[in-house]
Amino acid sequence: MKQLLRNMFIDNKRVLLRCDFNVPMKAGNITDESKIIKSLETINYLLSKNCKIIILSHLGRVKTEEDKKTYSLLPVKNTLERLLNRPIKFANDILSEETKNLALSLQNGEILLLENTRFLDIPNKWESVLNENVARQIASLGEVFVFDAFAVAHRTHTTVVGLPKYIPSCLGFLVEKEKNMLDKVIMNPVRPFTVIMGGAKVDDKLKIINALLPKCEHLLVSGGIANSFLSTLGLNVGASLKTENPETIKELKNLMLTYKEKFALPLDAIATTTYKDNPTIKNINKIDTNDIIGDIGTKTINKYSTILKESNTIFMNGTMGIYEENAFANGTIEILNTLKEKKEQVVIGGGDTVGAVNTLGFKNIFPNISSGGGATLEYIANGTLPGIEAIVEEDNIEVLDL
Repeated sequence: MKQLLRNMFIDNKRVLLRCDFNVPMKAGNITDESKIIKSLETINYLLSKNCKIIILSHLGRVKTEEDKKTYSLLPVKNTLERLLNRPIKFANDILSEETKNLALSLQNGEILLLENTRFLDIPNKWESVLNENVARQIASLGEVFVFDAFAVAHRTHTTVVGLPKYIPSCLGFLVEKEKNMLDKVIMNPVRPFTVIMGGAKVDDKLKIINALLPKCEHLLVSGGIANSFLSTLGLNVGASLKTENPETIKELKNLMLTYKEKFALPLDAIATTTYKDNPTIKNINKIDTNDIIGDIGTKTINKYSTILKESNTIFMNGTMGIYEENAFANGTIEILNTLKEKKEQVVIGGGDTVGAVNTLGFKNIFPNISSGGGATLEYIANGTLPGIEAIVEEDNIEVLDL
């Protein structure tokens, strides 16, 4: 079992805390603080133990010097100060001597937020490609490393897998809860176990589909993924998005042959045309060449809802259609209404799915929402993640010299 924060002696320690503050921004303002709020349990616990806290996080995709102007963590600093009702120190340059002096001079209860870890990628990719020297230098700022950023646990980044090599490490409360939730609901499901899999590109989800099919009783597909399966069966999906990869098509055929009793495919669809006609409902075998499928139809909603009502564990990754457009939102809304009745047995995973839950009127209804996105899918497929594997086993701490 991985070392957990709750079991770690951290009183008065200098703690390096890796968070996920990759929050949405608009014109320099944070538009959703939920990731920061979720980190407060771990931060407040560390404060209760009189720790000196040094926080690391990434924000956005930093490819150029110009990107640094957009993705500074200064707005996060201001939000943290408000939420914690205390001043937060800030360091612009993670690897500078000034930052080291700031970290080493922290008093009990003080917090230092380091600038965006992805700034280290300009120009040398010192964050996104594990760099032992940089990991050692950052690790020297603290005495304990707490990993509390499940959403990046699938990355072999310096501040994810590098730091635990040099100082005692543990999982924070957020990562512990996320891991336990996925283990309980998906790794050891109460049956029947049903998976809802949507999304644009089936190629991106093949690994997770392969991992889940042996574990589940039903796989309900939608979106571009459903189009690819339907097209593989010889059905016309018009101008809708589908895979053209011959190897993928071959694998889809094999999956449907091997697990044919588990697949549930759309019976009808809401479609428009390349000429932007008004959307109409069509049986799936009546799709024309110029049709674009935007949502599932009534027959499919009824079919999928019946399966879901008889299920005891449900994992939803992906929406039924282009939910951002009113004309194509009904399928997702109806399926979420069905899931609402079984909310304790449902896990919602993936950024697009969580976005649909929040924007279509289901916010705060489902207790099991995974923050991981790609990390969630990889954890389900592999049973572990690099960021979790990097944490020492309980009672087995071996630390290299800094």
